[in-house]
Amino acid sequence: MTAASSRSIVSEFVEYPAGDVVGEGYVAHDGATARPRPCVVLAHAWDGQNASIRTRAEEFAAQGFVAFALDVYGKGVRGEETGDNSRLMLPLLHDRGLLRDRLVAGVAAARQHPLVDPDRLVVIGWCFGGLCAIDTARCNAAGVRGVISVHGVLKPPGFAEQPRIGAKILVLHGWEDPVAPPEDVLALARELTAAGADWQLHAYGHAMHAFTLPAAQMPERGLQYDPNATRRAQLAIETFLAETLGPVPR
Repeated sequence: MTAASSRSIVSEFVEYPAGDVVGEGYVAHDGATARPRPCVVLAHAWDGQNASIRTRAEEFAAQGFVAFALDVYGKGVRGEETGDNSRLMLPLLHDRGLLRDRLVAGVAAARQHPLVDPDRLVVIGWCFGGLCAIDTARCNAAGVRGVISVHGVLKPPGFAEQPRIGAKILVLHGWEDPVAPPEDVLALARELTAAGADWQLHAYGHAMHAFTLPAAQMPERGLQYDPNATRRAQLAIETFLAETLGPVPR
């Protein structure tokens, strides 16, 4: 273990079996107590488990959660944070069963950490990770009380039957996001309603894809940072975590 930053965050990499690959999770916590506590599981975007998602994990750790950044690509398989990572993401978008199995393995690894309360997890993801978060709810991954999709891909998995969804779902969506057009949003709402899910959707007017990422400055491609949408999304995330996970031991 190493101290991750001046905020006394403790971090470690944890390997775990994920079907046909070995996942490499990144765990962060503040070291304040040895009592099990709620866990925020972070699902990475299409670039894989890189520095940006680990930084987000440390931010949640500073709030008292155990943060676990899972890995659906496998140890050592990483993309470029500002590059085109279609070659990594598309195989899993085309095989949602394989993606589901890797997500379930990641959540199971998070639950096994000695500092994690195995029945108090929320999965949150951005972009491709937002789709991953919703898929963990679709498969009723053990211990997951809620999921949050932030400017996520909203394409359905196309399975023959969707069982009742037990986890609460929060979707934070930029209305001008070309990756998730209005027809995808409406289809998701119908799907979640039919599955009996406790769901909510926050749609931010004029916001595009990747609206929480300061480096997103390509409005001609539908990618644009939006500070107002980011601020509102952050408040929604904090409220959802408090409602879903309850108090965090300090």
